[in-house]
Amino acid sequence: MATDTALAEVQTSPAALRRAGGKWGDREAVADVQSGQNTRLTWAQLLEQVRSFAAALIVQGVEPGDRVAIWAPNTRHWIVAALGIHYAGAILIPVNTRYTGAEALDLVQRSHATALVVAGAFLKSERLADLSAAADGDLAGNTELHTIVRIPLDGGDSADQTAVDWDDFLALATADLRRQADARADALTGDDIADILFTSGTTGRSKGVLATHEQGLAVGRIWGATGNMSESDRYLILSPFFHSYGYKAGIFACLVHGAAMIPLAVYSPAAAMQLIQDEKASVCPGAPTIFQTILDDPRRSEFDLSSLRFATTGAAIVPVVLMERMQAELGFDIVVTAYGLTETSGFVSTCVAGDDDVTVATTCGRVIEGMEMTLSEQGEILVRGHLVMKGYLDDPESTAKTIDPDGWLHTGDIGEIDDRGYLKITDRLKDMYINGGFNVYPAEVEQALARLEGVVESAVIGVPDERMGEVGRAFVLRRPGSELNEDQVLTYCREKLAKFKAPLSVVFVDEFPRNAAGKILKRELRQH
Repeated sequence: MATDTALAEVQTSPAALRRAGGKWGDREAVADVQSGQNTRLTWAQLLEQVRSFAAALIVQGVEPGDRVAIWAPNTRHWIVAALGIHYAGAILIPVNTRYTGAEALDLVQRSHATALVVAGAFLKSERLADLSAAADGDLAGNTELHTIVRIPLDGGDSADQTAVDWDDFLALATADLRRQADARADALTGDDIADILFTSGTTGRSKGVLATHEQGLAVGRIWGATGNMSESDRYLILSPFFHSYGYKAGIFACLVHGAAMIPLAVYSPAAAMQLIQDEKASVCPGAPTIFQTILDDPRRSEFDLSSLRFATTGAAIVPVVLMERMQAELGFDIVVTAYGLTETSGFVSTCVAGDDDVTVATTCGRVIEGMEMTLSEQGEILVRGHLVMKGYLDDPESTAKTIDPDGWLHTGDIGEIDDRGYLKITDRLKDMYINGGFNVYPAEVEQALARLEGVVESAVIGVPDERMGEVGRAFVLRRPGSELNEDQVLTYCREKLAKFKAPLSVVFVDEFPRNAAGKILKRELRQH
């Protein structure tokens, strides 16, 4: 294996990991020291664990190009599994930890995943049991899964005999199997598909976005360079790994620049501040609500946060005063905002160090290298370049609607570009809103509500919220004679949808405002 390789020659995550193992072998790569975990890995050790994970996948029958899903929170296991999936030549399918069993099952089925890495008990739920229940107790008959690896976060053994626990799985690796894994890693190219991240569309049906190894590494390289990242940095990864923010601007950025990864599975201001103090974290991106809760925490003065130097924020409206407080009170030297979408591996434009607070708070910066950006006649943001997805999984029709014949990806966002080339998002063609950094697509919520007895029709919008940026409000037209109430609607949504998707309030209406074509006028609901 190579001891060092010029960064420009690195096109795949296995190649980047080998480079890291040779270049920073004895430096710390992972510090998983959160509650219940106490593991530190150097880059050399991480490489060996990844090789072992890949080897175990091979002996279990995972072939190059197979899809392997991960449904687990931010721990070292996710990092090892994701890189191990790549190393074995397979394709990563991240699954949102907030998904219900039914939502996760849908992704497993539509991605044709043959293997699954799943957390044990987490957030008062046993994920594998939830998934099995959604499959009517027959995962084997209702999915293509032949291998299930359980991460025992609760410290116990798996109650499901179809799953193999993490340590037992790694123990399957042999020297010969690791050599086979090396051969698979050697065979990969930058154009090979590395992952399929799912994102909902305006119809409410999630779409799988095909992205390559080279695209993921490009995000890590360019994003990290924005904050002058290096091997001396220690990166507190608060954003979930199932999201491109935590995965590509997190794991890949560290992989390329040598920064240590400090994962956090469940966010709280106290937990984050404790890790910043104890681990001397210097890089800490997150949604605005993250920094707002830290700034407002009454115990903040008890923690030493002086190691912080670089943050990116966004995914919601960012008040100028928040930028100022992050620098003055939290000590960040560099605070920037950026814009991206899953269809571009999460990255299109960014502010840079030196931009003033007003620019950072009110714009999304300028387009990054290798990408182009323009506006349509309607003001829709169009982007083109090397980070544009290879298409949607098994959906050529949606792909053709999103990427035009000239290669421009239609983002669905309305914006303005000033004379400096800085982008400002002014509206959305789609009705999507952002709750705590997570995209919520009203059509998906409306489809769920359509199955609730007593609902004739519904319309969901995002309304401002001081802590979460935006939260959902459902406008509901009841059937005549129905006694459906707000508590019943909210309870139903919490049962059927991930927490961040479920609305927090309900307004019952006698009729909806509509245009001449009969479409509900959501702008009037927002005024309401």
